[in-house]
Amino acid sequence: MKKAVKFLPSIVFLIFIYAMAMLFIAMPKNEYSSTEKRYLEEFPRFTAKSFFSGDFGEDFEKYLSDHTPFRNFWVGLNSYYNLGLGNPLSNGIYHCDNGYLINDPPENTRLDINISTIAQFSKETKIPTTVMLAPSTGYIANDILPNKHIIYNDDENFDKASKTLNDSQVAFVDIRDEFKEAYSNGTDVYYKTDHHWTTNGAYIAYCDLADNLGFTPNTKEDYKITSYDDFYGTTYSSSGFWFTKPDTIEVWESKKLNNDLLSVTITEGKNTIESESMFFYDNLNDDDKYPVFLDGNHPYTKIENKEQKRNGNKEKLLIIKDSFAHSLTPFLADHYSEIVMIDMRYYKESVSKLIESENFTHVLFLYSIDNLSTDTDLAWITTK
Repeated sequence: MKKAVKFLPSIVFLIFIYAMAMLFIAMPKNEYSSTEKRYLEEFPRFTAKSFFSGDFGEDFEKYLSDHTPFRNFWVGLNSYYNLGLGNPLSNGIYHCDNGYLINDPPENTRLDINISTIAQFSKETKIPTTVMLAPSTGYIANDILPNKHIIYNDDENFDKASKTLNDSQVAFVDIRDEFKEAYSNGTDVYYKTDHHWTTNGAYIAYCDLADNLGFTPNTKEDYKITSYDDFYGTTYSSSGFWFTKPDTIEVWESKKLNNDLLSVTITEGKNTIESESMFFYDNLNDDDKYPVFLDGNHPYTKIENKEQKRNGNKEKLLIIKDSFAHSLTPFLADHYSEIVMIDMRYYKESVSKLIESENFTHVLFLYSIDNLSTDTDLAWITTK
């Protein structure tokens, strides 16, 4: 009996391995993970070259990892196991106090290049240009970070960007102090499960932009505010901390803009989406509800305010941006006859031709400091 007990762990292990192998073979393979919000690895194509080079083995390992039975359970178990051992970082996400999941700061590899590119763009186009950068969540909410964390160098990066842009006569709107004050007063300026600013945060940024862009911002009373629960964002999806409580996301609809006064055109390749609203409510059915704002990431989006056009407003704004602009742009739509948004990650047309064909009166670069520190696509803006 004692001899049988001695072999029990090995027997259990072999049964487990065999059962997992059978489940791996039998269970259907999903193409997309709604929890992680990414497409899963496809079965790699076998060739003699890929086999002998080792590429097939590496790709098959990724495929096996993505399609392991009960993958979400194992990912979560690993995250919480490491957290229990005192490691609050999982896949680049810190598990923080007050239910926050916060990205660790990226390595700054492109900020100087991108800031210089913006300055050069402004010089070449001669269009008044403004830059706004969203501070990192970890910089604003540094009081809830774990004791061991990488330093967020927002102050250094913002000051460097401000000097270069001001020397080039490009306006720089710095929102660090306003965000710190709002956060210290209990306002959630960033989501807890997502890296974007909240609609409250976007409103603060909009008000800060007003002086520079030359309009009087609307008050909060000018909006119909509706809240939606069960929002799980991108940091949640990457972290594995599945027991984190969801966020609430707010949609602020301007009382000044009826749908028949607005035209939204989204262009992606040969496909076009037309809408009378900047809010795509079908996306609220998903866990990640942030694409409710302008339907998420697209190369080109045009917003036309018919009332402003009828009133003779000729102000046209070009926004070159990342996804932080999606929740802020609906605030700006009240003040322009036309807004065009382009995302350099996906926009493959000539920017110079776009500017030649449109009489833009102002250009706004709107990025998070984290994205601008690593973005490799903005460099093409002066060559297209």
